[in-house]
Amino acid sequence: MSTIRTAWLAADGLTSVLEADLAWRGVTIDRWHGRLALSSSKPVYSPWALDIWLNPQVVEITSIRNAADTLRALQRNWSLHAVDHFRRTALITDKLPPVKAAPLVFPTLPPTSPLGAWTLLDTNTLLFSARKTSPFVNGAPQFVENRTGPPSRAYLKLWEACTRLGRWPTPNERCYDLGATPGGWTWAIANLGAQVTAFDRAPLDPKVAAMPGVSFQQASAFGLEPEKLAAVDWMFSDIIAYPQRLLRLTQNWIASGNTNNIVLTVKFQGETDHEIVAAFEAIPGGSLAHLAHNKHELTFFWNKAAAAENRPTLAGTNLTEEAA
Repeated sequence: MSTIRTAWLAADGLTSVLEADLAWRGVTIDRWHGRLALSSSKPVYSPWALDIWLNPQVVEITSIRNAADTLRALQRNWSLHAVDHFRRTALITDKLPPVKAAPLVFPTLPPTSPLGAWTLLDTNTLLFSARKTSPFVNGAPQFVENRTGPPSRAYLKLWEACTRLGRWPTPNERCYDLGATPGGWTWAIANLGAQVTAFDRAPLDPKVAAMPGVSFQQASAFGLEPEKLAAVDWMFSDIIAYPQRLLRLTQNWIASGNTNNIVLTVKFQGETDHEIVAAFEAIPGGSLAHLAHNKHELTFFWNKAAAAENRPTLAGTNLTEEAA
C-alpha cells in the first residue's frame, strides 16, 4: 500500500457521501478501514468528515506493550477508532492512560488537551496520528442530555454547533430562530437566557412558547425580509428546505447586515449538491461542518467579524493553519 498521508473519518452511513466529496476535491481514497478513508493525498478539508487525521504514521508492532509504548512515547491522550481485532485493541487501550471523555454539560468549551487517534490495520500494524482536527473522540461529542424539557432531540445539534464554535448566545443577546417549530432550538437558546423570536407557519410547542424570553411570529422563514427586521446577534435555522433556497436565504441575511452570527443547517435530499456546498464554502467568514448529530446535512457557521477579516468562522476548517 502507498504511504498514508491523510485519513478522513466518515459519519456512520455516510462513507459514500464523504468519498464523493473527496473525489470532488481531487482526492483519491486508496482504501477504507472501517469508516476511515485512507489516502496518499495531502490533507484537504472536507466538511463531511467528522475528523481528519493530519499526520498518520504506520508502525509495525511486536506486542501489545510495544503498541502502547509507541503511543505513550508521543503524548498522553489517544482515542481508538475500533474496526476489528477488538480483543487486541482493548488490551492496548488498557495500557494507555484513560481519556477523560465524560459527557459534556452544555454550555461548555471544547477540550483543549491534545488528543491523538489510532487503530490497528491488522494484528501487527498500528496506524496513528498525533494530530487531528477534532478535539473529540472520533469527532463525536457526548452531552448530558435533557430528556424532559425539549420537544425534540434537535437541541443536541445546536448544543454541538455552539460547542464546536466555542460561543453561544448570552443573556444580553437577541436571536431569531427560523422555521422553529416544534421548538427544540428555541428551547436551547432560551435556556441560555437569551431573547429569542421564533418564526414558523405552525405554532411552537406550548411549553416552549411559554418560556421566559421567547416570542413567536407566525411567518414563513422564506417570506421574511431581513433588512426590515430589527438587528439581532444570532440567526439560527434548522428548517427543512432545498439547499438552493437555504443558500439564497443565507445570502439575504448576510447582505442585510442585521445579524452578527449565523448557524444554519443545510439539508440534502437525495444526492449531495457539491456546487451548493462549494457556494456556501465561498462565503467570506463562513464555515461548513458535518456534526455528529447531523444526518445527510451540513451545518453552516458565519460571523460578521470573521467575514470582515476574511477568515473562517469555525476552527479546524483551515488545514493550512492546522498543519502549521
